[in-house]
Amino acid sequence: MEYFKIVQSLIDGMKNIILDKEKQIKLALSCFLARGHLLIEDVPGTGKTTLVKAMSKLLGLDFKRIQCTNDLLPGDILGSYIFDAQKRKFFFHQGPIFSNIVLIDEINRATPKTQSGLLEAMAEGQVTIEGNTHVLPEPFFVVATQNPKEQVGTYPLPESQIDRFMLKISLGYPSKNAEKTLLKQGNIDDKLNSLRPIVTRQQVLDMQNKVLDVVVSDAIIDYIGEIVEYTRSSNQFKYGLSTRASFMLLCSVRAWAFIHGRNFVLPEDVKEMIIWVGNHRLKSYETKDPFNIIDNMLKTIPIP
Repeated sequence: MEYFKIVQSLIDGMKNIILDKEKQIKLALSCFLARGHLLIEDVPGTGKTTLVKAMSKLLGLDFKRIQCTNDLLPGDILGSYIFDAQKRKFFFHQGPIFSNIVLIDEINRATPKTQSGLLEAMAEGQVTIEGNTHVLPEPFFVVATQNPKEQVGTYPLPESQIDRFMLKISLGYPSKNAEKTLLKQGNIDDKLNSLRPIVTRQQVLDMQNKVLDVVVSDAIIDYIGEIVEYTRSSNQFKYGLSTRASFMLLCSVRAWAFIHGRNFVLPEDVKEMIIWVGNHRLKSYETKDPFNIIDNMLKTIPIP
C-alpha cells in the first residue's frame, strides 16, 4: 500500500520513545486513523502522556493537554465568550479542545458535569456554546487517561461517555530490560523534543480517507453482526454493544488492516479489535475479567 512505509516510520518513531509497547502503539495509531477516540487506563507514570506527545510530534499536528481536577468546568475545556470593553462586543475565546490532538489527563477526576461537556465534541466534531456552534479542527483526536477507579478522588465515567471511546488500552509497566534502558538514557524530554514531523497534515487526512477504502467482505460484516448480537442476547452481559460500538468495531478493523499493509480485512482483525472495542463497554453480572469473557465469547462464534 502507498502509505505503508509512512505508517511504519510512525510506529518506529514512537517505539524509540515508548519502549517495548509496539502493540499499544499500533492500537493507538489505528484508533487515530479510524477517526476514533482513545481511552488509556493505567496508574500514573507509565508513559501515557509521552505516547500522545510523541504521536502528535511525528504527525506534525497541534497538541493540547487538559489536566482534570474536581473544580474543572466545561468552559475551561470548550471555551467561553469574553466581553471586549473597548469594542463593546463579546468574542469567543477558544478552549484547549480546539486542537488536532487533545490529551485529557485523568478524565475521571473531573466531575460528571465537566465530562458531559465533551460528548458533543467527541461525537460530532463540534461544540455548541450559548446557542452558537463551533466546528473543531480536522483531524480531531481525543486521548483520555483514566486512573483505576479504586484511586482516591475519581468519578466513574458514565456509559454515554465510555461509548464515545473507540478503544480502551493499558500501557502497563515496562519490562525489566526496557526499564533499564529508560534509566540509562535519562530524561525522555530531550528525545521528545528532537522528534520532527514525518508527514504533512494533508497526508494524515489522506491516510484517514484511505482507511475507508479498506475492503470488508459480507462474511466479515456478518461475523461482526454475530458478535454484536451475541453480546445483546447472552445472559453474561448487563447490556450488549451499541450500534455506535459495532460501527466503531468496523472502523477499527479497517484501520488495523491498513497499518499492516492490507487493503482487506481478515477475521483475525475482528478477533483482535473486539477485545479493545469491547473491554470497556461489556459489563458482566459477575466480577470477571472482561478480556476472558470476550475470549470465551469468540470461541463460541464460528469464524468465516
